[in-house]
This record gives sequence, structure tokens and C-alpha cells, in this order.
Amino acid sequence: MVDGGGRRHRRREVWMFCKAQLSAWLASAVDFLVTISLVKFGGLFYLYATFIGSVVGGITNCVINYGWVFHADGCKKVYVAVKYLFVWGMSIMLNTWGTFALTEWVTGMGWMERLPAYYADNMFIVSKMLVAVTVAFFWNYSMQRTFVYRNLNFRRIFRKGK
Repeated sequence: MVDGGGRRHRRREVWMFCKAQLSAWLASAVDFLVTISLVKFGGLFYLYATFIGSVVGGITNCVINYGWVFHADGCKKVYVAVKYLFVWGMSIMLNTWGTFALTEWVTGMGWMERLPAYYADNMFIVSKMLVAVTVAFFWNYSMQRTFVYRNLNFRRIFRKGK
């Protein structure tokens, strides 16, 4: 006999994951649009543009996730904000420095010199895409699902003797 409640739970988890990915894609689109615009039209160094894009994309993601993805209406907004800032700060650091490290590593390879300048100048976009997908899958979703949008009683966790 198949457990109907277990199947419903799995279906709900898959739907939540799909909505989280859609939210992440939208936030990433905003992030990339800001980053590429700042580099290409504003002349900003890609490292700084990546940071600013991550900030704008993160705000977009938090707003969508709070109401639509994780239905965190039962959590106090200030608690969600504090937890999100922690997770988001780490995400920004991973995205910014991961993009920088990967771009510098790849552009330092000899074969990059043989590519037309257009491709070499845009290598940061490929690096940013690879790093963004990795961070989104292994850090952002799991931390948001299990930590940020959950009502956690920290007083009970850190209480002495009990």
C-alpha cells in the first residue's frame, strides 16, 4: 500500500523546489542584467559589478521567496531578514569571489590569448553563470529551505542544562 501522505509531501517538496528555482532564475536575470549593464555601459570593473548585481538579485529573491515560495507568513519579518542577511552575505561572497577566481584562472590560461578580444572580455559572464548555478544549488536553496524561512526557537536551542 502506497502512503498517500508521503506522496503528497514529496509532491509539495518538488513543487516548492520548482518555485524556488523559478524565483532564483528571475533573481539571476535581474542580477545578470545589472552586472552586465554596469560593466558594458557603465565601465565598472566586473568584480564590483558582480557584487552590486548580487545585491539587487538577492533583494529580488528574498521578496519573492518570502510570500510565494516558502510561505513564511508565520515567521516574523525581522527574523527572516536577519537569517536571510547571513545566508545572502555568504552567497554574495561565494558568487563574487568565485566569479573573480574562476575568471582570473581561465583568462590566465595560454589559450585565452588566441581568442578574439570579444570572447576574452566576456569570460566573466561564463564564470558568473557557472558559479551562480553552483552556489544556488548547493548553498542558497538548502539554507533558505531549512533555515531562513523556518520558525526556529533559538532560545530553546541555546538554553543551558535542558
